[in-house]
Amino acid sequence: MANDKSASKSITNLIEQFSKLPGIGPKSAQRLTYYMVKTPKEQALSLSNAISELKEKILSCSECFNITEESPCYICSSQSRDTSTICVVEQPIDLIHIERTGVYNGLYHVLNGVISPMHGIGPESLKITELFQRIFSLQVIEVILATNPSLEGEATSMYINNFLSEKKIKTSVLARGLSIGSDLEYTDDLTLVRALEGRKFLN
Repeated sequence: MANDKSASKSITNLIEQFSKLPGIGPKSAQRLTYYMVKTPKEQALSLSNAISELKEKILSCSECFNITEESPCYICSSQSRDTSTICVVEQPIDLIHIERTGVYNGLYHVLNGVISPMHGIGPESLKITELFQRIFSLQVIEVILATNPSLEGEATSMYINNFLSEKKIKTSVLARGLSIGSDLEYTDDLTLVRALEGRKFLN
């Protein structure tokens, strides 16, 4: 559709931009584009302004690397959080889903990915060194490894656990109410609550 000469250049361009989004194929990009054509100008501008504001204001927390508008983020700067526990997640969206359960009151650390040799991603490409620095500076008692139950997520958890076990730092993983190959992003709240409460210690 993007190369259809019957479509205007602006429509073709928007279809191409939507197609670059994750999970959006050519057909979905086409439907979104023609939806925007029919949308009132004010609504379309509101979407455009929201995206511009997002890119202008959003930054990475200097401590946990969560997405925030202020650094440190509200979790890291809160006086009510339990600083003896850090929950390690792959991406900011995983943090959001765990936080939404309301059963965890410790700190977080976002790795911004997982170890994946096939894609050239090693420990040095992630925020693992920063994690270790925080653990020792905060005198953390427990590290919850809440990576996704995928091969890469498991490998990342094991890498972190192997290092921390030598330092006598207690680590735990989420209980396997989570199915292998699933993502925290698509896990319902009740399953996450049970996984957090039933987490198992690795050392």
